Amino acid sequence: MIKQHITNIVTKALQSLTLPVPDIHLEHPELSFGDYATNVALMVGKQAGEQPRALAERIASLIRDEKGFIAKTEVAGPGFINITLSPDFLHKSIREIVSADEKWGSNTSRKGERIMVEYTDPNPFKEFHIGHLVPNALGESLSRLIEHSGAKVARANYQGDVGLHVAKAIWGIKKLGKAETAGDLGRGYAEGAAAYEESSQAKEEIVAINRAVYTKSDSNVNELYTKGRKLSLDQFEVMYKRLGTTFDFYFFESETGPVGKAIVLEWLNKGVFEKSDDAVVFRGERYGLHTRVFLTKEELPTYEAKDLGLAHLKKKAFPFDQSITVTGTEQAEYFKVVKKALELVDAKLAGKIVQISNGMLRLTSGKMSSRTGNIVRSEDLLDELKAVALLKMKERNAPGADDIADAIGVAAIKYAVLKQGTGKDIVFDHEKSLSLEGDSGPYLQYAHTRSVSILRKAREASMRASTAKPKEPGELERLLYRFPEVVERAAAEFEPHHVVSYLTLLAAAFNRFYAEERIIEDTEFGPYKLALTDAFRITMRNGLELLGIKALERM
Repeated sequence: MIKQHITNIVTKALQSLTLPVPDIHLEHPELSFGDYATNVALMVGKQAGEQPRALAERIASLIRDEKGFIAKTEVAGPGFINITLSPDFLHKSIREIVSADEKWGSNTSRKGERIMVEYTDPNPFKEFHIGHLVPNALGESLSRLIEHSGAKVARANYQGDVGLHVAKAIWGIKKLGKAETAGDLGRGYAEGAAAYEESSQAKEEIVAINRAVYTKSDSNVNELYTKGRKLSLDQFEVMYKRLGTTFDFYFFESETGPVGKAIVLEWLNKGVFEKSDDAVVFRGERYGLHTRVFLTKEELPTYEAKDLGLAHLKKKAFPFDQSITVTGTEQAEYFKVVKKALELVDAKLAGKIVQISNGMLRLTSGKMSSRTGNIVRSEDLLDELKAVALLKMKERNAPGADDIADAIGVAAIKYAVLKQGTGKDIVFDHEKSLSLEGDSGPYLQYAHTRSVSILRKAREASMRASTAKPKEPGELERLLYRFPEVVERAAAEFEPHHVVSYLTLLAAAFNRFYAEERIIEDTEFGPYKLALTDAFRITMRNGLELLGIKALERM
């Protein structure tokens, strides 16, 4: 990678001056200043007893590149060293992109590792609402980025198919007398949740149903439970397919609960847990955390105990080097307690657990709540976006238009989620999310389809791409080579927004190139411009796939 090549060259320059070698940071300045910039002179100037700018001049004069990839170095400001890449390197990178094709952007930074990524986690008996779109988009993109870094990735989904929410839903279903669709389950849950808070009698009945779900002691409850669970899981599969996600493992609280309970009881006698008012708790205050209940007075496992069981079931199903869980920011403190308890039970396993926070999808009407029924179903939002996309499409009646419109809607949501840093909340704007003018998923898709269209027309005109006679490199060439660097950083930091920002910048550069340059009509540089267009297409396609967004060929 060119970044590492330059780092090595700067290191040699420092060593030749017998200067200390710090961690060398290379950033991309504005293109008018060069392709890379380093503040290494500012970092070592004081230690060297020399003014940073004068030192930067000395370092820059010793930067030599036998491969010819560096065209020039310049010193700017108080001591920044700007480095400009050579036309030869930039032209070579276009050939490399076209040759690598689907492998372009991949790296081996996590080669040989086994990584499990858990995300989405909708609970049966509740609606698959728009809040689930956030961890799904983030988890899927992280999975693809890590795979692109050479690791073996297993996608996991953990779902709460037992617990009070199930009992509340079954209570509500019995009252409403209907459980034919996933929507009926959601309405039943809202009914039961409200009654649980408002009526002591209803609360007692729901607690009894909850006990019956665990013990399977009531045939009527068993029947409603089995039917409702299947309805939910079938509906979830429809959504996963629509969102482009396929899971390798499904874990359920009905499975993790008994395992977690056994762990808690075993370690109760060893001092990790303790009794408190007939419940079993973990005293987190001893570790700067807070106390949480792991077994209720009824000796039922709580979420905390179930998560202990989940960690062990995951390890058994897929012996991993790292297990990543994508979940809401509001659960960060909860996870600290669970991880600390796990550390005392199995330190080696706990050391492999990583929690990535996702923000909340905000609505103009306020916070969404499945308890009150004030939710927006993911299906409804996708259908709405799809309908608007269809209206905007020129060929709305063409074969496949329906699928294209759906892919545009999914892209709108995923882009809105992934353009934020992890843990940041998202405000979804319907109109902006479908814009073709920039800062949207469809904008990136449209730039890709534009490149595909150019290449299609070139084939029809029997014109072939070639880098034999290159044109002086411009903005597009000076962005394309960065893709592998961006991908590796996004995977290392668990931050897909780096890819989003890069692709948005790249799409804008390509659109300017398209507006300013004749391509097929250019008899002198047309073949090179066509190769450049193909390099853009490959980069944009690969980047969109890393975001879980379909790279469309027609819109």
